[in-house]
Amino acid sequence: QCLVPGIRRVQDLCKVLQLPAVFEETAVSYFQRALQHPSFHLVSLEKKELLGGCCVFVTCRQHNWPLTMGTICSLLYAKQELFASVYLSLQKELQLSVPALSLGDLLRTHLDSCRLFQPSPDVPAAFVEDKEKLLSRALQVLELAGDTWLVTGRHPVPVLTAAAFLSWQSLRPGPRLPCALRRFCRLAGLALAPPAHLRLKELLDVLLAMASRLAWLKMFELDKKTVVKHLGELLQHRVFLLKQAFCAQGEERGAA
Repeated sequence: QCLVPGIRRVQDLCKVLQLPAVFEETAVSYFQRALQHPSFHLVSLEKKELLGGCCVFVTCRQHNWPLTMGTICSLLYAKQELFASVYLSLQKELQLSVPALSLGDLLRTHLDSCRLFQPSPDVPAAFVEDKEKLLSRALQVLELAGDTWLVTGRHPVPVLTAAAFLSWQSLRPGPRLPCALRRFCRLAGLALAPPAHLRLKELLDVLLAMASRLAWLKMFELDKKTVVKHLGELLQHRVFLLKQAFCAQGEERGAA
């Protein structure tokens, strides 16, 4: 009774996520194997409905495809705790090997198709950047985002886009600061998810809070444009500055 609707659900999910055909075939195969396994015969209908999503998630993880549990749970209207328990059971019972997927892996995948790494008639010369330099700095920005809870429970792609944009601007601020996020994404060939503007604003707020703690930056009247020029310095002193900023926030709350 669950097999045919379940397979359709897996296929629909793959189409919504625009996954390659081979992913769909693998996910359907895992789903069929799971339903035949005794461990899943007596589970609740709710868990059986999540099983298909877990098969899609496993397949994406095995191919280093940038899909997170939060995203797939949103599509399935599922609680992450329940989804995670079904996912772990599936992995264990079918003995599936799933590599750990870090934000760094996601970033590399996200930037693989970026068009700013090679000179092109469509891209101003000052906008072309070395791939490894951009990846290195963007990874540091992602660590900062993780430290300040900007990543937790959110779809990662908007954070990746915001981190890449800030890093790209900071590596050559003179000609790049006037470039808006929308134009950057268009030139780079990156999709602009609506929350990316919010993640960018949050990252800039964090940078300004950190800059206010560095003595030699206090003499500048920094704003959300000019603080990007000092991103390298701020990342060098990241841990020290975050501790100071959080202590200050705690004191302000205590005083209030």
